[in-house]
Amino acid sequence: MESPDCASGVIECNGAGAIPPASLAEFTLNGSGGLDFYDISLVDGFNIPISVTPQGGSPGCSSTSCAANVNVVCDPSLAVRGPDGTVIACKSACLAFNQPQFCCTGEYSTPDKCHPSQYSMIFKKQCPQAYSYAYDDKSSTFTCPSGGNYLITFCP
Repeated sequence: MESPDCASGVIECNGAGAIPPASLAEFTLNGSGGLDFYDISLVDGFNIPISVTPQGGSPGCSSTSCAANVNVVCDPSLAVRGPDGTVIACKSACLAFNQPQFCCTGEYSTPDKCHPSQYSMIFKKQCPQAYSYAYDDKSSTFTCPSGGNYLITFCP
């Protein structure tokens, strides 16, 4: 088994989303108020460390990263193992168990009903700046005035 990708057959995803579990860098460019919104998301799981660093643009824009290797502390029930048995990715609890309380769906589809789980806290502890579950906005969304560039680094 290989680590997750977007199944496009090439390096570029060509508009296809990542096949979980995958570490994601997410962007909304030129969004509300002329701001770019960006984050590192582990909501769909983790496969590699990743960082986003604003380049140019306005001073004071913050970098964000998940530089830790979550695979080494992945709960066995979330682990994706390679042919040699090593953990090559870590599923989210939603992907692993498909339960509303982990997916923030059904009766858990609002911020007041969906809370971090013991599983999402594994991700949050390793990568405090990254989204660890659907409503993890307060510590995980970053903004920068539109117009700059972003350096995305895999395995920082």
